[in-house]
Amino acid sequence: MAATDVARERRIRRLLELLREEKTDLMDTTESFGPDWFTDPDLARKERELIFGAVPTIVAHRSQLPRPNDFITLTMPRNKVILMRQKDGSVKAFVNACRHRGALLEEAPAGRCRIFSCGYHRWSYDPDGSLRTITYEDSFGEIDRSKYGLVELPVEERHGFIWLVDRAGASIDVADWLGPEMDSAMAGYGLDKLVNFREETFLEPVNWKIMQDAFLDGYHIKYAHPNTAGKIIHTNILAVEDFGRHARFLSARKTLDRWLEEDPTGKSLGKDVTESHFVGPNSTLLRLPDHFELLTFRPHETDPAQCYMQMRVLVPTVEDSGLDEEAWERRWNKNWDILLAVLHGEDFPLLRGSQRAVESADAAEMVIGRNEVVNQIFHREFHRLLKEPYRPSGRP
Repeated sequence: MAATDVARERRIRRLLELLREEKTDLMDTTESFGPDWFTDPDLARKERELIFGAVPTIVAHRSQLPRPNDFITLTMPRNKVILMRQKDGSVKAFVNACRHRGALLEEAPAGRCRIFSCGYHRWSYDPDGSLRTITYEDSFGEIDRSKYGLVELPVEERHGFIWLVDRAGASIDVADWLGPEMDSAMAGYGLDKLVNFREETFLEPVNWKIMQDAFLDGYHIKYAHPNTAGKIIHTNILAVEDFGRHARFLSARKTLDRWLEEDPTGKSLGKDVTESHFVGPNSTLLRLPDHFELLTFRPHETDPAQCYMQMRVLVPTVEDSGLDEEAWERRWNKNWDILLAVLHGEDFPLLRGSQRAVESADAAEMVIGRNEVVNQIFHREFHRLLKEPYRPSGRP
């Protein structure tokens, strides 16, 4: 058994002991916070600047840009963005705005093209962002073309994901941001060998932190999901590793119960747990027995009462799965349909109600319990970023 597998089995054994004792990992104290956490426009502005404008966040999986000239567009908290695969295999990111009069350059959510051409006056740009064509150039007037290429944003590809800092001129160092524990964990999962089976982005009338809190929470399972996840996963039993900016936490599936009275020595228990990761500041990565799911939450550009929630399912290729293409499609479409049903039928209605509630004029102080360990880590690191702006190690 590989060292990484041994370490994982050790983590699962610790979770099994918590399950046997009907306990969960705990923080030292509870933590109080106010409804302005989800409603304050000044706080929302600070987080766009000091968090999303400073730290790397996951914006795509590499399989979404498989070939040179493939692109996707997305809305970040500070910028409209184009991601483009280059001829040399690298990825570049640009502000999605023509440098002539600022029109949105690319409307499509994804595609493939050799040039970007603005629909307003037909200025065009090469895939590397350089200005290619000024229509009626002889009458337009002389400008320095080198100064009017697309505005570039810092981007890096690591562990199968594409990461972006949402500020032109910022530094990006994903390994530094992840730290040794989370960087090593993600390196061991083979995420670069998976494919993005499906991805969808939802604009929801909910603050992004309400969303993130919900998907770090092992305390609500049997109450909010009694007929779905509550039948599969134990409530309020988590084994947590605190990595500082990030965390890894294991939830016990009810199949683990068969080992409550027996010694599982020599048995692999990987199928009996869900191994989740808080990848700060705004993602939850779930490692399931046969695939991964990534949930990412981004603030709306101006409104603290809205956010973009992005869900993607990462699966083995058809070749690696051992299935024929039809069976592969059927399997993962079924999985996707189940996820959508839970999101739309259970998660979203509950979280929309939470946003409406905290907007009440007399909404009061709230509290996170000692048992909500990963939520406390999220809140702690959020506040740390606002007080101590992140800069990659060794950079001014």
